[in-house]
Amino acid sequence: MNYVQQPFLYGNSYGYVPPYQQPIIPTPPYQQPVVPLPPFPQQPLPDQQLPIQFEQSYIENILRLNRGKVATVYMNFEGSQWGSKIFKGIVLAAGRDHLILKDLQSEVRYVLLTVFLNYFTFDEEIEYEYPIRKKKASSSNK
Repeated sequence: MNYVQQPFLYGNSYGYVPPYQQPIIPTPPYQQPVVPLPPFPQQPLPDQQLPIQFEQSYIENILRLNRGKVATVYMNFEGSQWGSKIFKGIVLAAGRDHLILKDLQSEVRYVLLTVFLNYFTFDEEIEYEYPIRKKKASSSNK
């Protein structure tokens, strides 16, 4: 049997009437068992401040620590007209999925997606640890 859909005119009986269908009976959603997560281990601080959770060394954190420094960023836009491209500029900001670079020769700012990032280099020493970690490490060595 072939059904041809006619144009639907609102409020008119010339609308499309679908063929008979079995009623859809909703089934209860599958309930996944709840597994409690163990509490995050926190070490009390001597001066009774709120505990600080240290960030891990993800790319965006390394870039954030080195804001204001000149970086050379190597990107690969596979399957596009650009292919591989190198950007050199000052690191202005970094997010979870992007970095913002200011070109050294002009005022152009590039928002580069980290999904295309191969690697980056700095011509000077880089910061790798957060200042709070350095402070804590130096005070514990005394």
